[in-house]
Amino acid sequence: MGWVALGRRAGGGNRLSPILSLSFASLASSLIFTILCILTLTLTSATFVRSEDIFEEGKSDKEILDNLLLATRYDKRLLPPVQDADFCCGLRSPGDTTSLTNRSAIPNDLKQNINQNNNHYTPHQHLRTHLRGTLTVNVSVLLLSLASPDESSLKYEVEFLLQQQWYDPRLRYSNRSRYEFLNAIHHHNDIWLPDTYFIMHGDFKDPLIPVHFALRIYRNGTVNYLMRRHLILSCQGRLNIFPFDDPQCSFAIESISYEQTAITYVWKNDEATLRKSPSLTTLNAYLIRNQTITCPIKASWRGNYSCLKVDLIFTRDRAFYFTTVFIPGIILVTSSFITFWLEWNAVPARVMIGVTTMLNFFTTSNGFRSTLPVVSNLTAMNVWDGVCMCFIYASLLEFVCVNYVGRKRPLHNVVYRPGENPVTQGEKKREGGNTTGGGNGPNEIITCTNCGPNPCTHTATNGCAAECCFVQVRKKEPPHPIRVAKTIDVIARITFPVAYFVFLTFFFIHYKGVSPDEDV
Repeated sequence: MGWVALGRRAGGGNRLSPILSLSFASLASSLIFTILCILTLTLTSATFVRSEDIFEEGKSDKEILDNLLLATRYDKRLLPPVQDADFCCGLRSPGDTTSLTNRSAIPNDLKQNINQNNNHYTPHQHLRTHLRGTLTVNVSVLLLSLASPDESSLKYEVEFLLQQQWYDPRLRYSNRSRYEFLNAIHHHNDIWLPDTYFIMHGDFKDPLIPVHFALRIYRNGTVNYLMRRHLILSCQGRLNIFPFDDPQCSFAIESISYEQTAITYVWKNDEATLRKSPSLTTLNAYLIRNQTITCPIKASWRGNYSCLKVDLIFTRDRAFYFTTVFIPGIILVTSSFITFWLEWNAVPARVMIGVTTMLNFFTTSNGFRSTLPVVSNLTAMNVWDGVCMCFIYASLLEFVCVNYVGRKRPLHNVVYRPGENPVTQGEKKREGGNTTGGGNGPNEIITCTNCGPNPCTHTATNGCAAECCFVQVRKKEPPHPIRVAKTIDVIARITFPVAYFVFLTFFFIHYKGVSPDEDV
């Protein structure tokens, strides 16, 4: 009653009750706010301690990666941000738009875009229009093995390691960790990886599984992705000059979904050639040079996608073809020329040589030709086989002609004696029969010894008396068939080898001198 009376005296009426109620409410609000602050700080400290503790020494790379790849801080569906400043506005996942309330952190051009499309704005649009820069993926290739299943084919098997390296700031971790890098092979499906695929190659060699790969994450956020590939390359070459061509085998890598404005592939350290493993093995594959370039526009599948190309230029094993094709062919052709040095009437020997060389060449040529790729145009091997067979067949025809000519019956029954000519034999025949100039015809050539100081030669009816002259008959009779046959052999001994040597010179100079640039 005393307090009420005092209150009434001081202020009068019921003014004390609202003041007391307000004081109690303010006190309760202060206590609740203090408790909430304490709880928030406690939870934040605990979270911070747990977040930092995961990177302390003694923690496994799995624990570190489990923390780095939490859904609240990492989303593999998003491209790695190019810069930390780009990864702004608190956009941690495609559905997170709470940070857009802080409009001071949004650039002016983006604010205008949001104002114009306020009802249709999405975080994906924000990332694509502003935050998304061009991610650079460094690529390098290490050759492991090369093989050609068939020497005459245009397919080569290439085994190599493809290394891709890029920077993802979302995967940085504390330097207090004892790991220089994290082995993320078991988190392969939880980390963003470039969707690199191969074009212009041919086919993958079976089996595709298992695909060997390695995935490492370094402290600064650099990701190193290494995978082993085995390709069967479909090469380009000029089979019309086989085996003097140098096939070029190419394959290219490209992103299947990200355009060049999103991902750019570059050769690591601007390397112009491929690196080769010290244990590089080859089987029927003779690599003479290689190059790494950016895909030309005409060679790119889609011009607005970043593309890198690898060119491998191979050559044939020329020694193999010389020892199995060219040298045996030369031996068989030159063996057919031996018949020119045999007697014209040595029928069994000359027939055996001609037929045997022809059959052997047919067998060798057909056995090798069965392994060659089928093309519709004239090839160097077709030229070689055709010309060599023509020489062997021509030598056989030459023997047929010689044998036919040598067996013909000579005119006037002249007897052929080796070392003498038919004219001399006719002269001796007439001398033995006391032949004089009295029976000479007007076209017979005579030699007069009494026409003057020097002997003269003229027709029988010109100048001298026949009785004072010694007549030497030189009738223009056709040569003996045997001599004609021998003359044909003598000519063939020179023309056939010379013609074949000219062909060999032209063949090897022409096809060997083709520019390698024309082979592709």
